[in-house]
Amino acid sequence: MLLKNLIKIQLNFSIGNIDIKNLSLDSRKVKKGDLFFSLKGEKFDGDKFIDEAIKKGAKAVVCSKKTIIKKKNFPHIKVSNLIDTLTYACEKFYKDKPKNIIAVTGTNGKSSVADFFCQILENNSKPVASIGTLGIKRKNYFKKTNLTSLDIISLHQELFNLKKLGINNVIVEASSHGLDQGRLNGINFKAGIFTNFSQDHLDYHNNMKNYFDAKMILFTKLLNKKKFVILDDEINEFSKIKKICERNKLKLLKINKKSLRGQNEINLIGEFQYKNLMMSILAAELCKVSLKKIYNVLPKIKNVNGRLELVRNFSNNSKVFIDFAHTPDALLTVAQTLRKNSKNELSLVFGCGGERDKKKRKKMAQIAGRYFDKIYVTDDNPRRENPKKIRNELLRELNKKNYFDIGNRKKAIKFAIQNSSMNELILIAGKGHETTQDYGNK
Repeated sequence: MLLKNLIKIQLNFSIGNIDIKNLSLDSRKVKKGDLFFSLKGEKFDGDKFIDEAIKKGAKAVVCSKKTIIKKKNFPHIKVSNLIDTLTYACEKFYKDKPKNIIAVTGTNGKSSVADFFCQILENNSKPVASIGTLGIKRKNYFKKTNLTSLDIISLHQELFNLKKLGINNVIVEASSHGLDQGRLNGINFKAGIFTNFSQDHLDYHNNMKNYFDAKMILFTKLLNKKKFVILDDEINEFSKIKKICERNKLKLLKINKKSLRGQNEINLIGEFQYKNLMMSILAAELCKVSLKKIYNVLPKIKNVNGRLELVRNFSNNSKVFIDFAHTPDALLTVAQTLRKNSKNELSLVFGCGGERDKKKRKKMAQIAGRYFDKIYVTDDNPRRENPKKIRNELLRELNKKNYFDIGNRKKAIKFAIQNSSMNELILIAGKGHETTQDYGNK
């Protein structure tokens, strides 16, 4: 595509007629013929990698007004708003996208809603895909990703590729970081889902207001008029979001108890999972799947990988569940669900991440002490922070005798199982579907 068709501003003839093969944000991935966008991120400044991008074959560079280009004669375009320019280029270059793109945001439950939505459509033989924490998934295909929300070019590109494959129904997880950084800009969403809201990511957003406002970008800026919002009317933020919907002329769809019809046939534990399922039902309806067809497949719905997933039942009838709960609200919800469904001993294996929201550690330890009979404090992605220091912060809040400090996560899990009593339920919380541990340098 010619460069002049990707940039709004008027370009001189020689630059405007450069043929662009692809768009790129990452100098390491630049290929011959790419247009390189020099964007400044949280950790990296694109300006420092312009020379590398040029060496690898970039045809032109788009950068900010302040950027100093060493090779003066190299084709470059300086713009006042890099994000807007990048968004426009993505819209033009990856023009064809699936008809029904749903975005789901909220503190907890995004992956479950996305997975249930896909299961409903797959069981009704409708091509579908999801993009989020669990990777990029479609029938018989899986691609691992590092972020809940991809960078803007990758997201537009993946949607473009899915359309080429004939997939018209896609659900995308929208993280607060992704929304705040404009990574979901320029996509014509059919609907936005808001699951719930509680403390998380305060290391990035600083306070709850900023965190909430970042989530609301989906409804205040990205959803066009007459598009749909799916919402739980029992959450505290309902009235605020309802006003946003009214102001932006968005159509509000509420989940309700009637949606639980046929719940005896559904193999899920906990009201929070039913709420996630209800949201996915409404989203599936928007993709022209009839309620009758949706209800017909509900008995086939399986639990989501790493979301209150029963992974082992031992000979003494002790059961091991794993869950992604890494926020106070998520841990509380899972703890209450397990307590409600069992009168037997409950054990917890958990930790808190390093270099992230430190304010939630005390709350999570207090929840652990309140609901669990035995607690195994272990490491959970300490990153470059001292893991023992993190564990000590948690241990200070535990005044019970029945807690154990075992840094090695594998050993903590093994000891919890060996130490289990008849009919005990063991919850391994925090990592869910994840298979690696981050110690910063390894």
